[in-house]
Amino acid sequence: MGKVNRAAMALTFALLAIPAYAADISMPAKAPAVTMWNPWQIRLRALVVEPNDKVVFDQLPGTSADWNTSVVPELDITYHFTPNLAAELILGVTRHHATGNGIVNSGTYAGANLNGLNVGKSWLLPPTLTLQYHFTNFGAFKPYVGAGVNYTVFFNQSPGNTPNNGLTITSLKFHNTFGAAFQVGFDYMLDRHWGFNVDVKKLYLRPDFEAAADNGAIPLTGTAKLDPWLVGAGFTYKF
Repeated sequence: MGKVNRAAMALTFALLAIPAYAADISMPAKAPAVTMWNPWQIRLRALVVEPNDKVVFDQLPGTSADWNTSVVPELDITYHFTPNLAAELILGVTRHHATGNGIVNSGTYAGANLNGLNVGKSWLLPPTLTLQYHFTNFGAFKPYVGAGVNYTVFFNQSPGNTPNNGLTITSLKFHNTFGAAFQVGFDYMLDRHWGFNVDVKKLYLRPDFEAAADNGAIPLTGTAKLDPWLVGAGFTYKF
């Protein structure tokens, strides 16, 4: 056999062996894509603050004061320790005024009429911290529940100083206080970052107060069972 034929046969065997050799070589698997996850989330809501109307004056049985409903902007910051477990801090201020109602039905001041009495007004700073559990098995719909603590600061307080049926509230002071907080809500994510949020909280807020009518002639003390509902709706952004 000639040298050319032997060379051609060797080349043919080499070409035939290449696919088999290549099949034996294990190719490295493609690295999975890295999904970036940031634990921070913020929400901006319109918040309705609906206090309970149980501000009772212990010295004036049969009377109370109603706090008005307030609508304010509210910001919250959420940090996710895991996709399911998170902590939320809400920030905002709200202003309320109180109006008296009822007629004193017994005691020294029996017959005194508090209906329409301007009791006073106050600003509230109620930072609330809750620990949340987020459910993550409903796709874009992400409900959560939470519980935590609230500390409410009362500031810029002022009495009504407006005569009404012979009475005038001339001093007013609510004391800062702690309270429990519970919540339920959901985010509906429109894309990776933006979503819509609805949130409902119940605060157990019961500050002690001191007040007086007619320049101290009628001292008033008690505990205001405000216990407001906080109902908010707005937008959420995940970083």
